[in-house]
Amino acid sequence: MAIIKPFRALRPVSELAKQVSCVPYDVVYESEVREFIKANPLSFLRVTRPETEFPENSNPPADQIFARAKENLQKFIDDEIFASEAEPSVYIYRLETGGRAQTGVVACCSLDEYELGTIKRHEKTRPDKVEDRTEHLLAARAQTGLIFLAFRNTERIRLLIYEATRTKPIYDFYCADGVRQTVWRVAGQTEDFAAAFAEVPALYIADGHHRMESANLARKKLIEKNPEHTGAEDYNFVVAGMFPAEDLRILAYNRIVKDLNGLSEAEFFDRVREHFVVTETDKKVPASHGEFCLYLGGKWYKLRFALDFVQPPNAIENLDASILQNYLLAPVLGIEDARTSERIGFVGGARGTDELEKLVDNGRAKAAFSLFPTTMDDLFAVSDMNEIMPPKSTWFEPKLKDGLLVHLI
Repeated sequence: MAIIKPFRALRPVSELAKQVSCVPYDVVYESEVREFIKANPLSFLRVTRPETEFPENSNPPADQIFARAKENLQKFIDDEIFASEAEPSVYIYRLETGGRAQTGVVACCSLDEYELGTIKRHEKTRPDKVEDRTEHLLAARAQTGLIFLAFRNTERIRLLIYEATRTKPIYDFYCADGVRQTVWRVAGQTEDFAAAFAEVPALYIADGHHRMESANLARKKLIEKNPEHTGAEDYNFVVAGMFPAEDLRILAYNRIVKDLNGLSEAEFFDRVREHFVVTETDKKVPASHGEFCLYLGGKWYKLRFALDFVQPPNAIENLDASILQNYLLAPVLGIEDARTSERIGFVGGARGTDELEKLVDNGRAKAAFSLFPTTMDDLFAVSDMNEIMPPKSTWFEPKLKDGLLVHLI
């Protein structure tokens, strides 16, 4: 079962929600954050990315950075830009773009469920990133962004969402990127939502593995400091946006490499042809599973995986990210661990293939690979196996906004 509970959200006043809301902390470069804050001092990036308020290349101590996060959040509250909800509530959150909509439920989820595996993961986390967000959470005493969870929908939840969206929303605005953000508050039927989610066997982390692990680590640290711990404290729960899988769209997570591992282009292609059929193409995006597009030397190539397996591959081996890693990046380019290698980079699908061409053409990368997107069925299959996908296998779009619904600890 999935345990959810209402919470008293700290949220911006309606007329300022558009200015306050911001992208997740980890999807923008530092230079972009500085520009966003300069253009919009109300951006919640001042809380999630406070290091950008210090002079460039100043390398302030971590404790000063996190203290600034707390200071900025408190100033938002003191200036009445944010206010706490009068009573615990559940929220409905809809994102619309390009004729598509995804509508989910925002509430608190149990970190016990995460530890027990009822909230399932599919990625490993980096200890340094987890520690950074843990210290940020403990300093701000707030979970500042939503964990993005997916679930297999039920008719009961579908009906509850429909009924809630017939009321007047608390937020309804378009972001600069054209995504419409609409939020409804549900105060009187929270027990109905809790009962409906109790029928859901599992929740799946779509995006936010580091935030989830950080919330869990913060919880452990706070338990150590609380001799009267009961399990009901706010730190035992994490705020999440839970969306039906049927609504979600996954974009590719593309790769760039800095060199060809000492190979000439001719030698590189000879090695690649051991497992792929290579042809020049004017296409920049793969048309199907098992197909990749490569940008090298100002040209695009199609790589078609051409290996017959002795036995059917499992859900992990069959992922396009796994095929590329196991049959090209590792054996040809010598990139054995994509999580730690400094010779590989990852480019979210929302930035498009133009970004891949730009990175190669300006010399920041030698070659770029455009991948076919992972599917929700892939994500469920790997998660249900309690296994881990290759790093950066999924890019969900549109991204949930930070700053609209904050959970105070």
